[in-house]
Amino acid sequence: MSRPVAGASRRHFGWRVFALLCLLILPALGTARDSDPWAPFDIPWFDRLGVADGLPHSITTTVEQDTRGLIWIGTLSGLVRYDGYRMQVFTGNSGSKTDIPDAYVRCLLTLPDGSLLVGTNAGGLSRFNPLNNTFRTYPVGKGGTSDRKIYALAADGNRGIWIVTERGLDYLDLRSNRIQSIALSEGMSPRSFSVLQDRAGNLWVGNNSGLFVRRKGETDFTRPERPVDGSGIDVVLNDGIWALLEDRQGRLWVGSTQSGAVYRDEAGHWHAIPGFSGYQRDRSRRATVRAFTELAGDTIWMGTDGGGVLSYDVVSGTLHAVAHDTAMPSSLPGDSVRGLLQDSTGNVWVATDLGVARYDPNARKAFALLPSNSDHRSLANTNVRGIFVDSHQRIWLGMSAGRVDVIDLSGASIRHLELGGVQTRRDVQAFAEMPDGTIWVGTQGVASVDPNTFAILDSAIPELDDKPVLHLLPDGQRLLIATYDGVYRYDTKTRALSHFSHDANDPTSLASDTVRRIAHIGADLWYVTGRGISIATSAMQNKGFENLLNRPGDNTSLPNNLASSIAMDAQGTLWIGTYGGVAMLQPRSAGEPYRFATIGTANGLPSDNINAVQPDDLGNPWVSLPNGLSMIDANTHAVHNLGVRDGLRISSYIYAAAARAPGGELLFGGLGGLTVVRPEWQPPDQPDAPLAITFAAVNGVPLPYGQLPRAGESLKINSRNRSLRVDFALLDYEAPNETSYSYRMEGFDEGWIEVPRGGLPTAIYTNLPHGDYKLRLRAQTHGMQLRQIESTIDVSAEPRWYETVAAMVAAGILILAAIFGIIQLRTMYLRRQAKQLQHQIDLRTRDLVVANKRLDELANTDALTGACNRRRLLELVEEMRAQSSDGHACIALLDLDRFKRINDTHGHLAGDAVIRHVSQIMQAHCRDSDCVGRYGGEELVACLSESSLEQGMVVAERIRSAVAEQPLIYEGQPIPVTVSVGVAAYHAGETLSQWLTRADGALYEAKNGGRNQVVAAQ
Repeated sequence: MSRPVAGASRRHFGWRVFALLCLLILPALGTARDSDPWAPFDIPWFDRLGVADGLPHSITTTVEQDTRGLIWIGTLSGLVRYDGYRMQVFTGNSGSKTDIPDAYVRCLLTLPDGSLLVGTNAGGLSRFNPLNNTFRTYPVGKGGTSDRKIYALAADGNRGIWIVTERGLDYLDLRSNRIQSIALSEGMSPRSFSVLQDRAGNLWVGNNSGLFVRRKGETDFTRPERPVDGSGIDVVLNDGIWALLEDRQGRLWVGSTQSGAVYRDEAGHWHAIPGFSGYQRDRSRRATVRAFTELAGDTIWMGTDGGGVLSYDVVSGTLHAVAHDTAMPSSLPGDSVRGLLQDSTGNVWVATDLGVARYDPNARKAFALLPSNSDHRSLANTNVRGIFVDSHQRIWLGMSAGRVDVIDLSGASIRHLELGGVQTRRDVQAFAEMPDGTIWVGTQGVASVDPNTFAILDSAIPELDDKPVLHLLPDGQRLLIATYDGVYRYDTKTRALSHFSHDANDPTSLASDTVRRIAHIGADLWYVTGRGISIATSAMQNKGFENLLNRPGDNTSLPNNLASSIAMDAQGTLWIGTYGGVAMLQPRSAGEPYRFATIGTANGLPSDNINAVQPDDLGNPWVSLPNGLSMIDANTHAVHNLGVRDGLRISSYIYAAAARAPGGELLFGGLGGLTVVRPEWQPPDQPDAPLAITFAAVNGVPLPYGQLPRAGESLKINSRNRSLRVDFALLDYEAPNETSYSYRMEGFDEGWIEVPRGGLPTAIYTNLPHGDYKLRLRAQTHGMQLRQIESTIDVSAEPRWYETVAAMVAAGILILAAIFGIIQLRTMYLRRQAKQLQHQIDLRTRDLVVANKRLDELANTDALTGACNRRRLLELVEEMRAQSSDGHACIALLDLDRFKRINDTHGHLAGDAVIRHVSQIMQAHCRDSDCVGRYGGEELVACLSESSLEQGMVVAERIRSAVAEQPLIYEGQPIPVTVSVGVAAYHAGETLSQWLTRADGALYEAKNGGRNQVVAAQ
């Protein structure tokens, strides 16, 4: 046997250590309730910021939040200011006042005036002034810090700062800006790592030689009293102390270099942390505790150098690890933690050697259960295709590749099963529990699992080994099996197998061979298929189903034939998921048709493709979609879409995998793992995060951070070019991609300007007109807890010199004087010219009047007939239509009969003469108030005002008779002419086109009726 190499041994040891940590992992870690059975599986989800996001170095050392709400991050290669979208980096390379003195930032401390203290590794202490964006570096030595390496900074609560360095302890008086050295006592090393002044005024120093305290009113440091009882407390307090924290209860937390941590209660008693105080049993050293932070629920997070984060619940005395998991991208980026911060909105920030991680402990409406290195509390893979809860309250998950996971909430564990035989690596989609407790598994065929031993019987029904099973439903001793090939019935006692399917020649057969779900609804069985729903009154029914299908144009029918899921809520309402939205069955009596109300994208759902529907205990249906999860209010039907702020991290669901957990939680399977929803959970009430301006440039010149206007403040833009750029952000740092932004400059913009999705929230204006405006900024959050946050600042754009009131008044006076002088000169000249021009105007006016009259006649008159041309005719008819009431105007549309024969027999000149002849007869039989015109070709129109249909018919008949009785004498020969006329009375509300169309229809009736007649339109 070959001997393993040393490196492999070390790797195996590392994995054993990691596995031991994973056994401790519990989530929420400060917010999880002891009564929550899902707490062991609810692993914190960290969003990461790394070099790819703009950090100058992957190793981050500290995180702080300033008074405006922005996050400052220290790294080994610079200082970063972060607003959730943009990073401003100070690298320490420029050597100017606008940069830090050293790129390696060790510690930060934000001050009440908005300034920032920066402790560096080799550049000493520097103070950032936000009023001019400059850094002032304090001297080292006399009148300055005792060393260039700054380990920690802490406020004294009275305008003073304690500074611990490589070679001593210093005090900075912020009022005088002077630094004085603090004498250390006997037994203390020059090197200290941490410092804290508690509420009582005692000064605690974490020294390389242990913990020391200077009591209020005293001048010397002493070691605090501690028990020497083998609890490990004395070992910790004599070790190098890297981290100190006073929590809300007044407890003092102490973290050491290599022996763990302890805490001191408000009464002065020291307490060990079980499993993390003193050396380990084999005397091996522990990871250095680099930072503390306090979470809700009386929980302390301890950041360690190599062990990730340790979460300690003071009440229960339990310790849990939050560590990096190579199989889970959402885990802590790295196990070397140097800094911790809980910001003003509750986010927990962790500075690691692989960037900064952010965790929102309030996003607990939903969480994702994923694969990880913690095998007993993780999924086999991310593909959850089926979910089932058995009578023992165990949750069965059907996975891809023949895997089955069984979640035991009472034991906080997951058992992994793997199918074999013909079901090897086949997807598992369905489960059913028979009366004897056996679990039947639908995959490629059917398998069964012993509920006690978990022994698997592959190929439980050999006849179905080639059939993908979509759903299973027990019916007494029978098992109904839904497949792509219809439905099979299997008697688990007699092993008899029967089958029924769709018959294309029988409309009462199964609606489709693809059966996705089978459900007991009342006394009936509902088969949910790929082409509608089939309802059976008996499990033994093979045909004669009542089929529910989509009926085009009927919005009470099933919205889409492709149905995916079905569920009934506690109030008895039936909900059906389809690819046309969610169908809600309306109340009905026996014999009445099935009617549905549909809820879809028109109601706010992100998609109409519903994969699974699962009601909660209040009857509200929750649905999984290709692009998320949504809840429908059962009373109002309002749609609420989950988002990242609710804890939703899996965005795609393509399976009808859903179930209700024993505690009322809802489970949805998807491509990314299992999503657990806590319907009743509500986040704690807290004020909205500020919507703040995080950068501004006026006329191209950036404003210092301290001069950025806050909500309600004002901003002036000088007159140079009046350009403004404003970067803004909602400073909750949660789900930046799910926050919608818009802005509006009131007095300039007509409406809100939307920031494109994925774009940086920025407002840019150039060449603003001078005046006073209000710049309104708006952020819209998404998820179950919708928020709309607005912020307004006053903007004043100064006028240029020539836009001032004085300049405009002076310019106005000069212009008026110049105009007056010019007018006087022009008046004298024009009076002389006026008389000469008037005479010419009078002469030409007469000529122009005659010409205009002639032009008007030419523009409005048909050249052949002398009547109105088509354009003028339609104008006059339209005016008459607008002024006429119903039935009090008529159109007579006239057409010459067999006009082509006249042209062919007598020539086109004779045809023109015939048209003129008929037009003259029409004009002779019409009144002055009527209008006659040529409509086109041989068609003429007479529009008769104030005429009923009967009166119009009389006039039209006269015209027809006159034309028939008066043939045209052309070149000595008579040419007989007849006409057909269609008459239409005006109907109120119809358009001119509709009126003419009716007359034209009557004309065609006259033509078709033998010509030479008048026909009235309906």
